[in-house]
Amino acid sequence: MIRFSSTFLFCIIIICLTSCATYYIPLDSFKEQFAGLEPSKEVTTLGPGGDKVKYMTYPITFIKCVDKSGSAYNLKVSPSLEVRFTYGENNKRTIFYFDLIRINDTLLTGGQSRFIPSIKKTISLNSITKIEIQDGHKKFSYVN
Repeated sequence: MIRFSSTFLFCIIIICLTSCATYYIPLDSFKEQFAGLEPSKEVTTLGPGGDKVKYMTYPITFIKCVDKSGSAYNLKVSPSLEVRFTYGENNKRTIFYFDLIRINDTLLTGGQSRFIPSIKKTISLNSITKIEIQDGHKKFSYVN
């Protein structure tokens, strides 16, 4: 018979309660929230190793999304927000950092790594079938 200590069970419960909640953004809402915006806000991100990186991002403080039951939710933008796009005929999935995406009329380009900025991907906005967003709770923070 396996015995679990109360500390172990407590840790498991805490992990379950603090796991990353996933929210959804309807494509029309996503396009609407970026309409007319340009990456005009300069931010500095502090990484887990103490590294600082400056870049331009969209002047968005909260992203409007919905939870799994369809209730509206305003998610605060942070450098650890990850957006997962499902797109194309084969339902491919790609994850970008929210503040590293760029949108034009028909294309979305995003950064997939904070450590290797050249890792980027571009997908057609019209091929997107689902947008999921969550705080990955990675140790990145804005310093400005």
